[in-house]
Amino acid sequence: MAGIYIHIPFCKKRCIYCDFYSTTLLKHRGAYVGALCRELRQRKEYLKGEAVKTVYIGGGTPSLLQRAELEQLFGEIGKVYGLGACEEITLEANPDDLTEHYVQMLTTLPINRLSIGIQTFDDGLLKLLNRRHTSDEAIAAVKRCQDAGFSNISIDLIYGLPGETDAIWEHDLEQAIALGVQHISAYSLTYEEGTALWQLREKQQVHEADEEQSLRFFSTLMQRLKEAGFQHYEISNFCLPGRHSRHNSSYWEGIPYLGCGAAAHSFDGTSRQWNVADLTKYIDGIFAGTPNIEREELTTTTRYNELVMTRLRTSQGLDMEALRATFGEKLYRYCMEMAKPCIDCGFLAIEDKRLHLTEAGIFISDDIISDLMHVER
Repeated sequence: MAGIYIHIPFCKKRCIYCDFYSTTLLKHRGAYVGALCRELRQRKEYLKGEAVKTVYIGGGTPSLLQRAELEQLFGEIGKVYGLGACEEITLEANPDDLTEHYVQMLTTLPINRLSIGIQTFDDGLLKLLNRRHTSDEAIAAVKRCQDAGFSNISIDLIYGLPGETDAIWEHDLEQAIALGVQHISAYSLTYEEGTALWQLREKQQVHEADEEQSLRFFSTLMQRLKEAGFQHYEISNFCLPGRHSRHNSSYWEGIPYLGCGAAAHSFDGTSRQWNVADLTKYIDGIFAGTPNIEREELTTTTRYNELVMTRLRTSQGLDMEALRATFGEKLYRYCMEMAKPCIDCGFLAIEDKRLHLTEAGIFISDDIISDLMHVER
């Protein structure tokens, strides 16, 4: 099995925290979709004939694409790779794009899952983040999608925002649960260098949430969603039973995927490739037949480290017997040796030969995962 990721970099305006590759040059949308279709054809052999189980259209703002562009894209995917075996097709969307007309149009396409970027239901914080929607518009957009028949909806939330209080975060969670969505992704705000948010902090115009506050937000997140019946299946992701993101889970499980579009990454099991993060260079390279792609062959150590990092983020944890079979006795023993102090302290546990974070360990997951990494000498 395999997946396809399509990156749509277009945005009407940039959010202050975003460091994903994006552009406001919407006039190039048609040429870009044409380049995407050509790249899908050019890289047909990349997945080695594996059945495509998931398609994820992310960004940027994919909901800026119109009917003809989406039909062109899905037509190409279906023709080149086939959609008959596809279990999950996700489109990321901004709430303000999800008008009644647009949502009805989406129901005519193969899309069966929506991921809606809400971030917060507090209008003051939405304005600070430079989001285009209000809280009421976000709520209405979700309900509009549900009324149209979409029954697999994910929403994104961010916590640790400048000036955010416990009451605001608790209200965000209550509102998210009340919407009756099937999946919630919740991320701690990060200050990425070069973003507008980073610059505001450097000028001391906003202040970062302290560690105690961030941990309190995360604890509240886990508690509220558990009470509401959500499964905490990955550090930042929660779902109702059976509603995990199949596409994102493939990343954590090491399943090959093809990434098309500017700045998109691909993985074939032994190497990673990524397209140039430049709209013009991407389009020109694809149409010239000389795509701007960089490649990294993964060493044994890199593959081991990626396995540890991705699997320990999930509730299923790290299959130690599979690790031994893949990497041999030496790395298996190294992993067990490095894990032992965390097991003794109650931050890691082994059940059914799977090493996983305990609830206490989730709070310091970055440190634990770093301890288990192997450094080539």
